[in-house]
Amino acid sequence: MSDAWLLRLGILVVGIVLIAAIYFFGRPRKPGQGRRLKAEERDSAARMEPTLGAQLENELEQQAPDYSSEAVVQSEMELLDRTVGGGIRAAAASELGKRESEDFDKIVTLYVAARAGQQLRGPDIVVAAEKAGLTYGHMNVFHRLIDGHPERGPIFSVANIKKPGSFEMSEIQALETPAIAFFLTLPAPIPALDAWEKMEPTAQRMAELLDGVLLDEQRNALGRQRIAHLREELRTYDRQHESPPITRSPRW
Repeated sequence: MSDAWLLRLGILVVGIVLIAAIYFFGRPRKPGQGRRLKAEERDSAARMEPTLGAQLENELEQQAPDYSSEAVVQSEMELLDRTVGGGIRAAAASELGKRESEDFDKIVTLYVAARAGQQLRGPDIVVAAEKAGLTYGHMNVFHRLIDGHPERGPIFSVANIKKPGSFEMSEIQALETPAIAFFLTLPAPIPALDAWEKMEPTAQRMAELLDGVLLDEQRNALGRQRIAHLREELRTYDRQHESPPITRSPRW
């Protein structure tokens, strides 16, 4: 075979390879074809489950008032201090849980909120409240009373965050709410720190019974650091409100 023939054969082979390459690489690619996805892109491409915190915050923003403002807290306390729905129901309402004094200078609030996409149901709230040792009474809300001394008023109270804040037993089967609120008003019938030590475990218990989420007054999950801070605040409150020691005049 002559050198000229070999040269022609080599040119032919190169041409065929070139045509094949042009055909292969010239075809339009499918989206994402031909490159590897980075780890971040794979994560974002996967189905994203919204976080509980984000859903809960969005749900409470839509369905509940902002309890972080002093004005709204005052409004809710007025709810606890007046009769729900007028004088007729006031006469029929139980006196259990009625505060001895209308005056208060501090309030501590906790919330038990339903998980995202859910609601707390009235019958479940009633059962949980009974198991947690609460008493249904004044203003148609729940109260924690002093054992043997209910006349001294509530240690703390539990209201519905939906207006008007009560749990009407005639409508309890149909009641649904995104959250319930625990109110500790000071001064209480017992020292502030003792009152907190009764309210916080009760709220924890009801959150478990209702499969809910326990939140602080800013609607953040109640953590150890916040609990420690609240205890210190209430310890300080108790020190500041201690009765001054009785001084006896010297006998001459």
